[in-house]
Amino acid sequence: MARTKEQTLAWLRTVSGELSTATIKKLDETLPWYGDMPPGRRSAVGLVAQAGIKSFITWYDDPTTTTWIASDVFGSAPRELLRSVSLQQTLQLIRVVVEVVEERIANGDQSLREAILLYSREIAFASADVYARAAEARGLWDARLEALVVDSILSGEYDDELPSRIAALGWHGHGAVSVLVGTTPRMLDVDQLRRTARHLSADVLIGVQGGRLVLVIGRSQPAVGAADEPLPGAAPLPTLSFMDIAKALEPGFGPGHLVLGHEVASLVDASRSAKAALAGFAVAKSWRNAPRPVYADDLLPERALAGDPLARSTLVNRVYKPLQDQSPELMTTLWCYLDNGRSLEGTARELFVHPNTVRYRLKRVSQVIGWDATGAREALILQSALILGSMNEPDPSARRR
Repeated sequence: MARTKEQTLAWLRTVSGELSTATIKKLDETLPWYGDMPPGRRSAVGLVAQAGIKSFITWYDDPTTTTWIASDVFGSAPRELLRSVSLQQTLQLIRVVVEVVEERIANGDQSLREAILLYSREIAFASADVYARAAEARGLWDARLEALVVDSILSGEYDDELPSRIAALGWHGHGAVSVLVGTTPRMLDVDQLRRTARHLSADVLIGVQGGRLVLVIGRSQPAVGAADEPLPGAAPLPTLSFMDIAKALEPGFGPGHLVLGHEVASLVDASRSAKAALAGFAVAKSWRNAPRPVYADDLLPERALAGDPLARSTLVNRVYKPLQDQSPELMTTLWCYLDNGRSLEGTARELFVHPNTVRYRLKRVSQVIGWDATGAREALILQSALILGSMNEPDPSARRR
């Protein structure tokens, strides 16, 4: 004879302890991850299973309590359990609980079996909702933490907590770092930027400052056992330059100029690259044909004219002083070449040498400082460096007086 609902409820309350004990036993037998847990977390998982059984009884008595399933079942679990037990494992736990209850009522009322199936569906959705809310909260916290880290890098105001904040973000970069600055697009796709970086074996920290989008780029190594890890004996993947990475990330930025700061040794030195990139971004519009992206160091003349002290010192230290230390002859030849409108013949006449001698000296200049004076843009950089360097030299007429 079929039981009434009141009789079924009374029976469920009587066997709830047995069901909880059987559930814990089956968890230990069927779920390897449960057996590997520390005792404290095993106990917490057991509490969740017991709460699920009690919540089912309450729900069976009054199905309108469905909206409270999540708080009923997961309210007894410590918050760290959500971080140590995945959604997949939670669904496995629900399956075990349902199987135990079904086995116990194998010859029971069909309506009770249907209620169990409906409840298991509801609690599965409730579990997904709990994990989604936790993930959303973590995502918001990570976004705020990432913005704080990027702001610290841009301002250069570091504290002892910066390394731990970077580690909390899961930064996989190692070694050298460079900062990329551009405009924020109307629809910023942060996930696409991260996916692109991962495909290039790179990692990024992303910061939005009004109309500016700032990326701190670092190279990352593939994880051990990753699908894209090279096979034993295979040639290692080529290391992309930061400019190559910046070109691949370029579609994720809005229209306008895109400036890449110089490479620095580590993330804690990234403020120097950031300052150069920000200074370059501020003056990039003054270079009519500036490429996208462009190196911040290719904008040294504009940055120096705008009063950037870093650009001025860079020009003097990388161009003027090396030439001065190398040979006065090279310095004089470069001055004459630039003053004569980059004319080999005009320079040769002024110096009373053969044009081939001028060519040789200009080649030596390029070898010493890395810039070629025969190009229009690089000639501007070199002439700016010579002007700035000569400004710092003592006045010969003052010494004579």
